[in-house]
Amino acid sequence: MIDPGELINHWGYLAIVIFVTLGNVGFPAPEESILVLAGYLAWRGDLKLPLVLAVGIASCVVGDNIGFWIGRRYGRAAIERYGHLVLMTPERFESVWRFMTRYGALAVFAARFVPGFRFLAGPLAGAAALRPAVFFGANLVGATVYVPYAVGIGVAAGYGLGAYVERLRAVLGTVEHVALIVAACAMALLLGRRVLRAGLARSR
Repeated sequence: MIDPGELINHWGYLAIVIFVTLGNVGFPAPEESILVLAGYLAWRGDLKLPLVLAVGIASCVVGDNIGFWIGRRYGRAAIERYGHLVLMTPERFESVWRFMTRYGALAVFAARFVPGFRFLAGPLAGAAALRPAVFFGANLVGATVYVPYAVGIGVAAGYGLGAYVERLRAVLGTVEHVALIVAACAMALLLGRRVLRAGLARSR
């Protein structure tokens, strides 16, 4: 299994491109963890914060647009047929589909902040025949807000916990990615579940 922490340590900005693009095309890649790690490494001085933000936003936009055109080309039937490969149950698909078709651009924007929904936003928007210009605008705004948010968690973790993490590294090696991934996923899951439940409740 690929360790995103090790990948970003060795490949830097290229790791951001790989994980974030794949995560937005439609693969369940740990893009949020990569962005949080990138923020922490920017705080530590290993990466440049402006480049992390620029690369992250560009990768989000490109990946989501690829996913959008895949969904537009192959439609809902293909997503339903292969959804099980990314752990998409029929019930979950229907809930997400209703949310996307009802809220359109707002759903594309909100999906950025909902784990489990984010990587399907592009393909589902394409399959739902959302207008390309509308999708592109919502996608760009979402990426511009989401990437600084995720990277900011890593930067904040550096300022708040960096001294402790660096002491642990001296003894245990590069363990910062473990703590950051757990913290980021816990926070994102809690917030994401609340947003998704609220959205799905309105769509019924």
